[in-house]
Amino acid sequence: MATNTFGIVFYIKKQKSKKGKAPIYARITVDGKRVEISIKKNIEIDSWNFGKGLAKGKNEDVKVLNTYLEQIRSRLVECYQQLQLKKQLITAEGIKSIFLGVNDKEHTLLKMFDYHYSELKYSLSKGTLKNYNVTKSYVVKYLKEEFGTSDIYLSQLNYNFLIGFERSVKENLPLNPQRPCKHNTIMKHIQRIKKLVNMAIKNEWLDKDPFQKFKMSFTKSEREYLTKEELETIEEHDYSIDRLQQAKDFFVFSCYTGIAYVDTFNLSPQNVMMGIDGEYWIRTSREKTDQPVRIPLLPKAEEIIEKYKSNPVAKSKNKLFPTISNQKINLYLKEIADLCEIKKNLTFHMARHTFATTVTLTNGVPIETVSKLLGHTSIKTTQIYAKVIERKVSQDMNILRSKLAEIDLNKKKKQNFLAS
Repeated sequence: MATNTFGIVFYIKKQKSKKGKAPIYARITVDGKRVEISIKKNIEIDSWNFGKGLAKGKNEDVKVLNTYLEQIRSRLVECYQQLQLKKQLITAEGIKSIFLGVNDKEHTLLKMFDYHYSELKYSLSKGTLKNYNVTKSYVVKYLKEEFGTSDIYLSQLNYNFLIGFERSVKENLPLNPQRPCKHNTIMKHIQRIKKLVNMAIKNEWLDKDPFQKFKMSFTKSEREYLTKEELETIEEHDYSIDRLQQAKDFFVFSCYTGIAYVDTFNLSPQNVMMGIDGEYWIRTSREKTDQPVRIPLLPKAEEIIEKYKSNPVAKSKNKLFPTISNQKINLYLKEIADLCEIKKNLTFHMARHTFATTVTLTNGVPIETVSKLLGHTSIKTTQIYAKVIERKVSQDMNILRSKLAEIDLNKKKKQNFLAS
């Protein structure tokens, strides 16, 4: 974004005058926004030319002071040009920072991304770190397209920056043309920026929270899952291509365990052990939250583990299954959806939703148990799935209707018998 205005004016603050002398300030204005700098000089109020912003008179002291003011003006212009040459965001605050020599000490937004990575790279999952990288890429794109700069000081973050970022991600071409950013995705990007800002505030690198007036809003959406019939169709279909057969097996395994993609392919034979009930369980931890999960194996999941027990690729890496990249397996699942005439956007993560709804909740497994099986840190997360099992509610009510109707019928039969 080109700078529209840039100005430097010297003035005195009469309200701070002492014994007839007032301090001199430089006011920097960029695009209508102002900052002031004290130049650490005082002057007799009557000796100040308010129209020209200079000392008036012809004596030697006046000449020395006006020469000093012009030197400051030149230095401020140099600071402005320095930002121009570096293609950095030009603001009055930025010029002041360079002039005062504090710009190297001040933290920037992109440096915060790097700091966040270095501090949390061992405690956050690869997927979460990747998401922060994507957000950083959108910030870089926004800064370049909207401001013509490569970074921004944390002190320059404000409400308008956030509003502009939201609009930019929404209206401009996404980084991946195949995956445009929807409202909740945009909010997730802003949520990550907010976490960086909170980190900066805790470290006392930022005085005020630019998110104070910005309200994030997420739209509620139902989690898509497979019905019992759709899951059976995928299980029973005959796949002539090995890669599709493998993709189907791993997807079905997740449907009957609820284990996410990254955790599925991190499983080793050591994660399968005998449980307290004499049956096989999977014991692992979710990479996303480091939350431990204990999952009793259902027969279909056991069959798939047994099928790949002797797989040479899996054995060489001490894994339960040979790894397929997330991108590839999701492409294969789209082929499977076409072959099985399933119109839903079939992804590996849908298996987890299917486990929560079709396999467990719909079959009467208590929501507290499902929450444990999924490795959720809060039951509120699991309750999202409970909202989409109306079929189970309908089935239960139909059973109740039948029972009540049977009671009424028996009652009438008894009354008719007694009357006769």
